[in-house]
Amino acid sequence: MTAFRIGPAVADAFPDTLIALVTAAGLRGREPWADTAAALEDLEQQLADGAWQPADETDPRIEAWHTAYRSFGTNPRRIRPSVDALGRRMAKKGALPRINPAVDSYNAVSVRHGLPAGAFDLAHVTGDVEIRYAGGSEEFTPLGEPGTVENPKPGEIIYADTTGVLTRHWNHRDAHRTRVTEDSTHVAFVLETLHADRDGHLLKAAAEELRSLLAPHADRTAVHWLSPARPHADA
Repeated sequence: MTAFRIGPAVADAFPDTLIALVTAAGLRGREPWADTAAALEDLEQQLADGAWQPADETDPRIEAWHTAYRSFGTNPRRIRPSVDALGRRMAKKGALPRINPAVDSYNAVSVRHGLPAGAFDLAHVTGDVEIRYAGGSEEFTPLGEPGTVENPKPGEIIYADTTGVLTRHWNHRDAHRTRVTEDSTHVAFVLETLHADRDGHLLKAAAEELRSLLAPHADRTAVHWLSPARPHADA
């Protein structure tokens, strides 16, 4: 079992944080996921019809992440929160990328609700995962760049396990090692808000929507919650 924790310094700096940890065991990523395909197509049709637009940096949900990024020294217009980058890409291209069913599911939920999302293949996570400030000596290999090694700058917020960094800039980019593929069978998905009082209802709806997309293709699914008041959950 993998434990996820919010480090005390991060909890103090962002006291209204709420993170949904959606877990799926026995995941079957090589079968058709009709509901996920339909969710993507529905979003794209709404965008084409002018009935819906992805949240942009003027939206309070995205603006909050820009403010957080600046607080730990990251320029959010150069290195964007994942949901911001995904929404901008969709607005420009009119479509979301197709990666694999599990990733497509959290991308659809992320952009629909304007909340950052990510995922980790727990078979490749070592020890527990902590959301904390980087010391500067940790190593990170970006998704899709297996030959690259980066060192997050001191004070940058990261997800990290006992081997290295799983995300940089809190939720900008995931690591190659723990990427989710069609063959991943035990996965932890995360959905995040910095303003639980304002957006907690959106996060809860998003977590349930994601769980419902995963459930037909998994043996077990569950939703756990992380917050400064409850900074620990097991996946």
